[in-house]
Amino acid sequence: MASSSRASIPTDEGIDYSDIEAKYQIAEENPFDSVIVVDNVPVVDASKKPKLLSTVVKRFVQKGAPIKDNNIHMPWDDKAGKSKGYLFIEFPTPEEANNAIAIMNGFPFDAKHTFYLNHFTDIETFSTLNEQYVEPKIEEYTPKEHLRWWLADGKDQFLTYRQDDLSIHWHAKTTSEVHTSRKNWTDLFAAWSPLGTYLASLHRPGIRLWGGPSWNGFSRFAHPLVKLLDFSPCETYLVTWSSEPIARSNVFSEDDEGNNVAVWEVKTGHLLRTFPGTAESDGEGGPGGKSKTPWPALKWSPDDKYCARLTPGQQISVYEPPGMGLVDKKSVKIEGVVEFDWCPSVVDEDDSTPAQKGKEKKVKKERENFFAYWTPEIVNQPARVTLMGFPSRAVLRTKNLFNVADAKLFWQNTGDYLCVKVDHYTKTKKSTFCNLEIFRTRERDIPVEVVEIKDTVTDFAWEPRGHRFAIVTSNDPNLGNAGPGITIKTEIHFYQLETGVLNGKFKLLKKLTNKTANTLRWSPKGRHIVLATVGSSSKFDLEFWDMEYLDGAHEWGDSVKMLGSGEHYGMTDIDWDPSGRFVTTSSSSWRHTLENGYTIWDFKGQELQKHLLDRFKQFIWRPRPKSLLTKEQQKAILKKLKEFSRTFDEEDAAEESSASRELVAHRRRLVDEWKAWRAKIRADGDYAKRPERHEEATEVIEEWIEEVLEETVEVVE
Repeated sequence: MASSSRASIPTDEGIDYSDIEAKYQIAEENPFDSVIVVDNVPVVDASKKPKLLSTVVKRFVQKGAPIKDNNIHMPWDDKAGKSKGYLFIEFPTPEEANNAIAIMNGFPFDAKHTFYLNHFTDIETFSTLNEQYVEPKIEEYTPKEHLRWWLADGKDQFLTYRQDDLSIHWHAKTTSEVHTSRKNWTDLFAAWSPLGTYLASLHRPGIRLWGGPSWNGFSRFAHPLVKLLDFSPCETYLVTWSSEPIARSNVFSEDDEGNNVAVWEVKTGHLLRTFPGTAESDGEGGPGGKSKTPWPALKWSPDDKYCARLTPGQQISVYEPPGMGLVDKKSVKIEGVVEFDWCPSVVDEDDSTPAQKGKEKKVKKERENFFAYWTPEIVNQPARVTLMGFPSRAVLRTKNLFNVADAKLFWQNTGDYLCVKVDHYTKTKKSTFCNLEIFRTRERDIPVEVVEIKDTVTDFAWEPRGHRFAIVTSNDPNLGNAGPGITIKTEIHFYQLETGVLNGKFKLLKKLTNKTANTLRWSPKGRHIVLATVGSSSKFDLEFWDMEYLDGAHEWGDSVKMLGSGEHYGMTDIDWDPSGRFVTTSSSSWRHTLENGYTIWDFKGQELQKHLLDRFKQFIWRPRPKSLLTKEQQKAILKKLKEFSRTFDEEDAAEESSASRELVAHRRRLVDEWKAWRAKIRADGDYAKRPERHEEATEVIEEWIEEVLEETVEVVE
């Protein structure tokens, strides 16, 4: 009797069954297909072995490749009493092993060890390799798209979102050209990364990043029902938030369940850590006791080295990416802490160190990262503002405050100044008044200057890279209770640091009274500012001001002048372009449905473009990264700006001329079509039967004559 079915197949008839056998052959599973080898594991002794294994298990679980301790085999060197630096891990199925290799290969376990994963069966493959050299086939080189390609054009880009269409435009002075447009590119809204490298779109499964001239998608972050996102300043990390608690999946582990905030690495797409979406206070840190964590949930240091999370009333927890471990394994305990914020810049470009005798060389001096926080009055302790260095945790400066109702922190973008807007109670505690506590962080011992403001301050804004600030104040009795048709009267104050004076202080530069503006927007280059009335149902005013209108010597405050004014009905948003030459006001259908669209103005207040678009939602200028030119190179360009500007003036003139030529050509085409139609009618209709009339060219002159018929004079006593 035949021992197998294969032997029972008749072969003497000359029938070939090889194709059927190949089609229905059952592949034998190799039991080692589900085993992987992990290389570059830290070498430890017996005392650290349990901790290492638990950490490895935790990392695999966090990345979506769950394993258990009993599935890991660690080869051991009995003579040395240490591990050999690699692991064998067995998975239930080969598919799960493949998934683990795809996720964890190249994973940075710590600063000195990066995991490299291979199949156990690959060992046999590598050991039986043919040692004879075979010249590899050279693949055709396909260059990758540069993610900052748009900078080479010299023009700025902006994004518009209308109905289901999201479009990227090239901006010109008088016209805008659509670069690309797609339907259903995002489900909620779109956002640029801080340096303009990436475009992020939000969808039900998560977030996707886009970039390059062809706008190909290259990264996905699977956070279901995501509602908010935030990039780190250097675009290295991404934070996402969803109102729905995280559920376990191939991305999120059991430890992540129930959390709402996720931290990702942008380039690799790896999930780094998750956090709960709410933080509870101990009841002493501020009103309300328990409150949701304000967005952004994590605040980043300017160099992306640290991110911090506030637990109101208790502590500030600082984490170090990409491992996202708590720095020094402990939080900064601060009783009653309400708010904190990192200094936005730690590089001082204005410091100089002597290079040679008689010469100075500009260098960049980097300070330690530090943040500011404030605490309210607790029992017999006064309220306090503190500046703390990190990671040293050294207290750089403190300032005690009394009778504090509330406080807000405002950093200048270069980190030169910190303004703490403090609302104080009066003696009767029935009303409040405001003081501005200004910390000069670049100066020795960080002196603090107090600017007293009698009225309520509703808005505050530092001049970027400058020494001025502007505030909006009001003593209107309707403030805070404004209803439909009620206009709040405001005043605008401009302050500037005195120069050429020893220990100069911030002095009132100009005061504007009887205004309705409630929003301040400085140009990203400084000097120019827009005052706007936003959120009112009856006023939509815009005013464009120049802080340096006069050159040379002049009286204090005379250089401040209004360049122009305008109005945008239903205005909801204001945004400057990165160059500081143009301003956009927009009316979003997310707020109301009246005259939605956007308008582009120049910095002098002249309206350049106006677009009324139904169901218009969003307008965002594309940010630009910091210039690679030094300050000396930038100053050299400014001296020869007229020479460089000729090229751009010629391009602008060519665009306008091109637009004019297109309009003339269009009109000529219409005239030619009309003449052709007229000739056809004459040839086919009654005109062919009628004798042609030769009309002489005549000129009709109309003359109007006024004649006085009667004139009376009436004397009224």
